[in-house]
Amino acid sequence: MTPTPAAATPRAEAAPPPVRYPPRTTAERVARAAADTAVVTGRNLVRMRRAPADSVIALVVPVMMVLLFGYVFGGVMAVPGGGDVREFLLPGIAVMTMMNGVATTATGTALDADRAVMGRFRSLPMAPSALLAGRAAADTVRAVGEVAVLGACGLLVGWTWHRGPGDALLAVGLLLLFRFALIWLGILLGLVVPSPDAAGVVVWPLVFPLSVLSTTYVPPALMPGPLGVVASWNPVSSVVEALRTLFGNPTVPADSWIAENAVAMAVAWPLLLIALCAPLAVRRFRRTAR
Repeated sequence: MTPTPAAATPRAEAAPPPVRYPPRTTAERVARAAADTAVVTGRNLVRMRRAPADSVIALVVPVMMVLLFGYVFGGVMAVPGGGDVREFLLPGIAVMTMMNGVATTATGTALDADRAVMGRFRSLPMAPSALLAGRAAADTVRAVGEVAVLGACGLLVGWTWHRGPGDALLAVGLLLLFRFALIWLGILLGLVVPSPDAAGVVVWPLVFPLSVLSTTYVPPALMPGPLGVVASWNPVSSVVEALRTLFGNPTVPADSWIAENAVAMAVAWPLLLIALCAPLAVRRFRRTAR
């Protein structure tokens, strides 16, 4: 009886070698990051359109403040050195409007992180930088709309600029630069806070004192000594006074070096804030996405 041959054991097929793509050039990486940023920006703008409550509140509140301070309290407010009270107040209200957007940025960032949206995005073949850059770009677009609405409302109540269009555009540019710096502060806070609900709790105690303890309503000379010094060196005061100067609106008398160089400091403060907050936000984002 002849033994039957053993069944041949099937041989495992060798795995194909991994596909190796050529390294991307710098230009290709930049183009990819720009395209991904545009997609994320569009996504954030769509979210704003589908949830318009925050946008409506952000536009209605400054309009109400202009009307309130311009017509209700305007008769009892005195402008330092004389001048129209609405022209004195509108640059400060514009800066406060930009500061109020910090809570929206922080809440939106915290909401994405809380829902693990960023983790899902990181699993896609896209540039990681697009997530934060898309948030910053979308909020900047929103800020442009807020500035346009606030400027139109100011013109209706009697505010205007008295210098050339170049100075007016420079003032708007400084205002948006300040908002862009605050966007990165909001992104950092949104990545640090434990939940979206905590974003507003953390932001408002930071924003409110900075907006009030400034030259928005009262000159530093009328404040107690230490508070006057703090108000003079407050970045909000530099931006407010720079806008008043460039628009040709009534200003607070300059009694210190920083007040005399308000336009230069209105550029320096936002750049310093971006230099501090942007790297910290990127570092925190990388730790969160792991």
